[in-house]
Amino acid sequence: MSASKQQESKPIGVRAQVWYRPGQAARQIETGEVPKILAQAEGLLWTGLYNPEPQMLHEAGQAYGLPADAIEELLTPHKRPKLIEYGDFLLVVVITVGLKDKRPVFGETQLLIGKNFLLTIRRSSLIHHSDLRARLENAPDLLARGPDYVASELLDLIVDHYLQALDVLERAVESIEQQFLLHGFRETDVRRIYRLRRDLLRTHTVVTPLAEICQRLSRIESEVIDVHARAYYLEVSDRVRRTSEFIYALREAVAFAFEGGMMIEQMKQTDTGRKLAAWAAILAVPTALAGIYGMNFKIMPELEWTLGYPFILSVMGGVCGTLYWKFKKMKWL
Repeated sequence: MSASKQQESKPIGVRAQVWYRPGQAARQIETGEVPKILAQAEGLLWTGLYNPEPQMLHEAGQAYGLPADAIEELLTPHKRPKLIEYGDFLLVVVITVGLKDKRPVFGETQLLIGKNFLLTIRRSSLIHHSDLRARLENAPDLLARGPDYVASELLDLIVDHYLQALDVLERAVESIEQQFLLHGFRETDVRRIYRLRRDLLRTHTVVTPLAEICQRLSRIESEVIDVHARAYYLEVSDRVRRTSEFIYALREAVAFAFEGGMMIEQMKQTDTGRKLAAWAAILAVPTALAGIYGMNFKIMPELEWTLGYPFILSVMGGVCGTLYWKFKKMKWL
């Protein structure tokens, strides 16, 4: 049975703790065995923790021989990516992005990279490492490249989930564009676009710094990162930069859709105002004539004329018809 399929037998905090050695089967180990295994300086020890309790993190930190400040850093929640060097190992903090009910859900993944070990800590992250672990277990040559290579694969997996989340957000942006440009928008639509822009801004804030971190990992002078593994981090950095540009493009598309919708609404209001003004001008003619003849003076033009009433109605109709024709020609009606 592969190590990834044995995770359910572990406590909820420890999802997998496997020792991989060239030419030998992977073996699940206990935390107490970690110092002995690390002293052998062979193979790869990969431990995956999920929402661990502080006591469990303290025990893991002591087993891996971490200093007090490193353990404290592992216990601290983060909201932005981070890279810290501790001499014999590196700590990389990454903010993950998943989706729940078509809204981004942000989590945290910490990667502690050593010479012969990799410790991953996930908090509130929707990204599972079991599939990647299973794929690498089926390709021992990849695991033999060391923890720095596995860490680059994990970062690449996180970027894949960035893009999956953005694909859903892109469809939401396209839906908003169609709604605004074809049908206008209502008050609920304004709330919807504000929420989407805020989600994109938060996503951009947590994704963009990862490009610089991966860039540093591709240039860093450290025994933990092999020279041959630096190219992998450079590739991940390029992917993060393209992802960041994609997020920026979606934000611009939302802004343009909102501006376009506002312009369409203004045009509709202007068109409505013109129609109202045209009809007001047309109706002002009969209103004025009726008002004059309703003043009940004894001496009024055409009062004694038999055709006076039809004549006034004809005048009203002629003037109103002329105004209607003029406004129609001006495309006000």
